[in-house]
Amino acid sequence: MKFGNGEDPGLDATDVAILQTLQQDCKSPLARIGDLVGLSAPSVSERIEKLEQSGVIRGYSAVLGSRELGLDVTAFIGVVVETPGGLSAFEETVVSIEGVLECHHVTGHHTLLLKVKAPTTEGLENLISRIRGLAGVVRTETTVVLSTHTERSQLPIGEHVTRRDGGSRRRNGRSSNSPRKLPARKTAQERQERQNHEN
Repeated sequence: MKFGNGEDPGLDATDVAILQTLQQDCKSPLARIGDLVGLSAPSVSERIEKLEQSGVIRGYSAVLGSRELGLDVTAFIGVVVETPGGLSAFEETVVSIEGVLECHHVTGHHTLLLKVKAPTTEGLENLISRIRGLAGVVRTETTVVLSTHTERSQLPIGEHVTRRDGGSRRRNGRSSNSPRKLPARKTAQERQERQNHEN
């Protein structure tokens, strides 16, 4: 499986176990992760640092409850855009609109598919109006979510992301669009200081 700039990150079963643990709880102590994978806390810290640098780990964030925050309306908006010039302009503009969570270039009747959230149907209507007013938009079609059965933020990782040949690990490459410094988790030095304190 290719990541970022096309380099094979050479993930092994230990990396996958670390990633699965971090996806479930990115605040898991290094010592606990080490117990799960059979490594010392400094070794876990080193692996996490390499996963960050390679772009496999792109950041850390909290999963918030949208309804608890008053965002009760979820919808998918199919957008038909004049192409090719209108597509680039739309993508550059729509990212700044509050309430637009995802923007995907898709096949089918629409050029793009947006996932949006709004506090009320009136708020959704205003959001749709803003999107329709963007340059290059021909038409939109909105599907409102009545209820949500499954909504995952965790990626399915497993054997398909590990090296099949059992060869050496390669982490020389780094994703060009992934930051080296990640704001919501401690740096390698801070993690080491925390581990020394725990010991």
